[in-house]
Amino acid sequence: MSATNPCVTCGACCANFRVSFYWAEGNDAPNGYVPAELTEQINSFYRCMRGTNSSTPRCVALQGDIGGVVGCSIYGDRPSPCRDFAISLDGSNPACDRARAKYGMAPLITIQEVA
Repeated sequence: MSATNPCVTCGACCANFRVSFYWAEGNDAPNGYVPAELTEQINSFYRCMRGTNSSTPRCVALQGDIGGVVGCSIYGDRPSPCRDFAISLDGSNPACDRARAKYGMAPLITIQEVA
C-alpha cells in the first residue's frame, strides 16, 4: 500500500479558491512567515496569495500541473488557510470535493485493505 499523500497528485484547492489571510502572516510583519512578495493586499486587514484573487485562481506558489505532480514552493511558510484546509476522505470536506470535481477528479475515498 502506498503512503503517498493524495494532495501531491491533485493541487485543485490551490487553483480554486482565493487564499486570503490576516496581513500579519506576511514576513514583512514581526513574526510573519508568508513571503510578502507572493501576496497582494485586499484591504487594511487582509492580504491574499498572488494569483488567487481572480475569477480563474491559481496560487503563484503552486508548482506543477493540476491532477499531476504538484507541490507548494512555500510549503513550510504557507498561510493559515492552506494549513487549515483538510483533505476530503469520504466526503469529510465538501470544498475539497468541489475543487477536485472542477478539474475532473473524483472525490477521495478510503480504501480498506482486505486480508
